[in-house]
Amino acid sequence: MLRVAGLPIETVHALRCPASRRWADSVLTEDERLRAAGERVGDLLHDLVGRTGDGADAGPDEAADRRALLKLRREVFNNRLPQRPGEALALVAGRDAAAGEALSRWLLDRRDLAALRATGAELFAGESAEARAALRAVAGEERLRKGLLLASPTLDAQIDAFVKGEGKPDKRRRKIERSLLSYLYRTVCKTSPFSTFTGVALGEFYDSREDSAGGDGFEVRFAEKWTGHARLNVVALGRLAECVIADPVRRADLPVAPASGWGRDDDRVRYVRRWITTGDDDTAVTFDAVKDRLFFLRRSGTLERLLDFFEENPALRYGELAAWLAEDAGAGADEVEQYLAALLDLGMVQVPALRTAVHDTDPLRAFQRSLRELDRPWATGLADRLTEAVALTDRFAGAEPAERREVLAALRATLSDVQLELGAEKPRVPQTLLYEDAAAGRETSMDLGAWRELTAEPLGRVEGVLPAFDLTLPQRVTFRGFFLARYGQGGRCDDLLKLVHDFHEDFFDQYMTFTASRTTFDTDGRYVPEVNWLGLPQLKAIDSARQMFIDKMRALWASGAEGDDADIDLDAGFLADVTAEIAPAAPRFAPMSHHIQLADRPDDPLIVLNRSYGGLSFPFSRFTQCFEGLDTALLAAADQVRPPDAVFAEVTGGTVTSNLNLHGRLTEYEIVCPGESGTLPQEYRIHLDDLYIEHDEAADRLVLRSTRLGREVIPVYLGYLVPLALPELPRTLLLLSPTSMAPLNVWGGVPESAPVGGVTRRPRVRHGSVVLSRRSWSAPAAGLPLLSPGTSDDDWFLGWHRFRRATGLPDRVFVTVSDSGARGATGAKPQYLDFDSALSLTAFEALLKTAEARVVFREMLPDEDGLHAVSDRGAHVAELAVETLAGAPERAPDIPELVSAELVSADSARRDAS
Repeated sequence: MLRVAGLPIETVHALRCPASRRWADSVLTEDERLRAAGERVGDLLHDLVGRTGDGADAGPDEAADRRALLKLRREVFNNRLPQRPGEALALVAGRDAAAGEALSRWLLDRRDLAALRATGAELFAGESAEARAALRAVAGEERLRKGLLLASPTLDAQIDAFVKGEGKPDKRRRKIERSLLSYLYRTVCKTSPFSTFTGVALGEFYDSREDSAGGDGFEVRFAEKWTGHARLNVVALGRLAECVIADPVRRADLPVAPASGWGRDDDRVRYVRRWITTGDDDTAVTFDAVKDRLFFLRRSGTLERLLDFFEENPALRYGELAAWLAEDAGAGADEVEQYLAALLDLGMVQVPALRTAVHDTDPLRAFQRSLRELDRPWATGLADRLTEAVALTDRFAGAEPAERREVLAALRATLSDVQLELGAEKPRVPQTLLYEDAAAGRETSMDLGAWRELTAEPLGRVEGVLPAFDLTLPQRVTFRGFFLARYGQGGRCDDLLKLVHDFHEDFFDQYMTFTASRTTFDTDGRYVPEVNWLGLPQLKAIDSARQMFIDKMRALWASGAEGDDADIDLDAGFLADVTAEIAPAAPRFAPMSHHIQLADRPDDPLIVLNRSYGGLSFPFSRFTQCFEGLDTALLAAADQVRPPDAVFAEVTGGTVTSNLNLHGRLTEYEIVCPGESGTLPQEYRIHLDDLYIEHDEAADRLVLRSTRLGREVIPVYLGYLVPLALPELPRTLLLLSPTSMAPLNVWGGVPESAPVGGVTRRPRVRHGSVVLSRRSWSAPAAGLPLLSPGTSDDDWFLGWHRFRRATGLPDRVFVTVSDSGARGATGAKPQYLDFDSALSLTAFEALLKTAEARVVFREMLPDEDGLHAVSDRGAHVAELAVETLAGAPERAPDIPELVSAELVSADSARRDAS
């Protein structure tokens, strides 16, 4: 899957100051040349000073000449033009003709440099004004404005007035300018899918030996016309459901059920209680946080009879339950309402009808269906009332920016009115009403042979060391150790609910508290081993593999690479040794996903590994709504790679609180945890009480099995929330899944280079064609040539290029600012920085809130000359989301043609490599 920036890289060219850059280069080059020449002239003057006015019979004039020569020598040596160059030249030429001739040439060239330097102010001011005008012009770009409307409605509302302004902006307009520039760079230079900032395209590989059509090597072309896919924020639906439940009349018609998976345990009723913490509706990104925990209620007579009534009457509505309870207990309406409200609050009784499920890829229409299935006049009326919201949501994707504003305003008003009609005192509508993804077609193609040659072997070897960096592997190993301590070798546990509860209560919560305070490296840079209370050899293997990687990197760094800019290449032996060391803890079945960028360079093409994580179909799940049939194709592909005698079953995490968790059906089965109702037909639901865990002694691993199916069950998580944000039960089940997070930190524990001018550097690290770490430079904010009072704009621009030349920084980089003064998460996100753009430099300096801030510059790789994705408008920054399938069975592929080609070809390439 191609993730492609919305606008071509050529878009930002107009924001640069090319003539000012050439001027700066000329000034700095000439300055460096004259500095060296001045040193040579200074040597001549040094000899002349030695022969002047140094004797005992030297008169006052000679002494004065000596002082003048000494001052002149300092000025020339420091590359400063003397105040009276004519007098200085006469003084030297009258005493030494050769020195006078050298000084004359230097003075002439130094005058030319001063004249050149004086042209900078006007040149820079003119180009800066042109760049500001270009920014105002590009502010009308459709893909920028469409995405901006969802990302920052406040900024979008300010843009039209901003573009009409001219001249140097005031403080308020500078803030708008920086924000606009940041979003423009996001639309041009980054590949994180969001609305039209970045689109996604499905691609296929073609065999250049058999098919001459379709592309040229690594170059890919994508559709010029993009298709938007907008969905209502599921948080907005949650607010509507809350209004319905809060109304006694409507609540009476809602189906109710006891918490799924409840059971009697001695004198208590055992069930999973789920808490939902409501997010902040006024923030741009919000979702309701969910957590669960095994909970117990005392078995009272009323509760016992209520649960019996549920078992006899599985299809109950709230009003029916209240009427029965009033009759059974002889209680009044207020007492009944108070008792049921307590059970609702505790989660023992639930109202599941209006929840959004993970497979509701159109959540608003799904909500309408749920209302109509209630078969009540008010519910049908509410569903009809929401038809307007459906129409507005459908209209949004194809609308122009101006129309989109109208649609959003109308949608917000509609939802607010509906809440008021439902009895809400004050409507609660989230700031972000719609989420949108943009499809850039499915016709892209790439040469399979070129891809295999570049990728298969080196990426396969890199994957071997990734378990050493997996943040979740120590937790999985710890869970296995806890299980063996409780149940022994070959042991079996049938009560998973109790196992999970005991694991967290007796061990894991305290373990996580300790690991949260653990730093990977101590103050001296030494690796800190994982918390290993159970003395597990697999954890020791993880520590050993990490330490081996660190030791090998230190050896390479110390062997001479620190002194130059040459790439550090990790050879096959390096990776093989670490792979062998981590093998006792590494999983056997490990589908991996990678975000990769191609640097399409004629002599040395590279693939840059941006991010790696484990899981099935994960790079594609979020976008199944964008491509018809993609979910079916991925479901078929999953069947081809599942291990023998096993099934994949999705772990959903329960109630959907974020649109990022919505997707089509990508596994044959699903695991239904207590508190969940399931989304698939009954025969494909695997309830928790049907599952057990046993230790396979032959393979020395924990296996999750279904009693009903008689097969192993491999849990799969397909949502985009990090697993640590999931409730306790699904999070624990994922410790038996191939889910992993493996940030590849190759420099951890390796000393930095000696600072030069306060700047330390790291070379590029690669294995063959795979780049594991880009070149980087690190500096404190206090050491940067920031704009200060009294510094002219052209001096400031010249200072940045002097810094860039001195440190060897490329023309374009991404910067990460570590600064406690930065607001929100954006302070730690990489920001594009173009040294040729005064606007870009100004925006970057605004990120630095304190002098203690630390700045890391990373090379832009691929740079503009290595981009391989093109449209009719130019070259685009792009990223490939690919899945590789190490350890998958060797089955004959029977995958529909639609499936994203990486699923097939990467697996084949891995087999070829092995």
